[in-house]
Amino acid sequence: MTQSDRLHTKGPLSLGFIGGGLSSTIGQAHFAASRLDGRWQLSAGFFSRQREMNCKTAETWHIPQDRLYETWQSFVASEKDKLDAVVVLTPTPEHLEIVCALINEGIPIICEKPLGSSIEETDLINQTYQESRNFLSVTYNYSGYPMVRELRERIRNGELGRLQQIHFEMPQEVFLRSSDTAGKTASPQSWRLKDGAIPTICLDLGVHLHHLAYFIIGKEPERVIAECSNFSTHPGLVDNVMMWLEYEDEMKGSFWMSKTALGNRNGLRLRLYGEDGSAEWVQMHPEELRISYKDGTLITVDRAAKTLISGEARYNRYRAGHPSGFIEAFANLYYDIADALIEYRNDGEHNNPYVFGIDHSIRGLELFAATRESDNDRCWKELKK
Repeated sequence: MTQSDRLHTKGPLSLGFIGGGLSSTIGQAHFAASRLDGRWQLSAGFFSRQREMNCKTAETWHIPQDRLYETWQSFVASEKDKLDAVVVLTPTPEHLEIVCALINEGIPIICEKPLGSSIEETDLINQTYQESRNFLSVTYNYSGYPMVRELRERIRNGELGRLQQIHFEMPQEVFLRSSDTAGKTASPQSWRLKDGAIPTICLDLGVHLHHLAYFIIGKEPERVIAECSNFSTHPGLVDNVMMWLEYEDEMKGSFWMSKTALGNRNGLRLRLYGEDGSAEWVQMHPEELRISYKDGTLITVDRAAKTLISGEARYNRYRAGHPSGFIEAFANLYYDIADALIEYRNDGEHNNPYVFGIDHSIRGLELFAATRESDNDRCWKELKK
């Protein structure tokens, strides 16, 4: 049976994981999100180089022993004709080799952000991709929140008038919070404590801010100036970045990301200001979109209000008043990826506005490479148009 045949059969699409075992940061979120709406079924995987963790993950997720593998290479060789898509959940520095191998085998790819660690890596992936152009999506999960999608629709409908400024921030505290704090997180993985040409914090947090800004306003910045700082006990590591951005039509913006902002578990906050109004969304209150208008009116939009997008049945697995959170937002993206993959197999391309791939990933890394250069040179940097 071909991949195209499988996509036309009834039942969930068949999924495989490379990485993402129980000890990983993000694997369980992908597992839960992919299953929530019945669009996907995890069928096989190589979850961890640690044999015990690999086996424990397979047992927990009910993966048959004959579809559990000891290397990603053996996984690809055995499963390439059995799966509808493979999710790449390894540390970012390992993406290049794995993603290129999957492209060469013609296997549809769902890759945890970022696609690569550097411009050079994404260029190599792009060279391989251009030869076959099989399905490749990158998971920027925060745009799966219904109220973020609602905000996007209202901005694009001109509800706030011409945008004048945006301020997006993602402060966290993980590099300063005491290790004996209740609910502590595990020590950062070793690769997260090394910076390359692009600071790792930009690969981890910054790509989300870039994605959300483009997702909502549909524009890329033209210039950036930035300052990178170190406030933690990890010497030489960039753990705080402040960026100032200029867009077309004289619109201004700022991004702030931090791993040393005590009191912020994950303080994702989006603020947009236009000629006729402003809007604010905060991830800690994901069901509420606050909008202020020029006449002084202040409203809070939730899924029970008169909405443009977020009132759709797919976003209301249970009625308003019962908060929908991070996993549900991630599940919305997996739902869209399933739709996009089926459309791609039928038509050779997809037009899903919620699913992003290689070009968007490259633009994000170009922005953060310029961010590092700006910090080094202490000046504005022009971005490619």
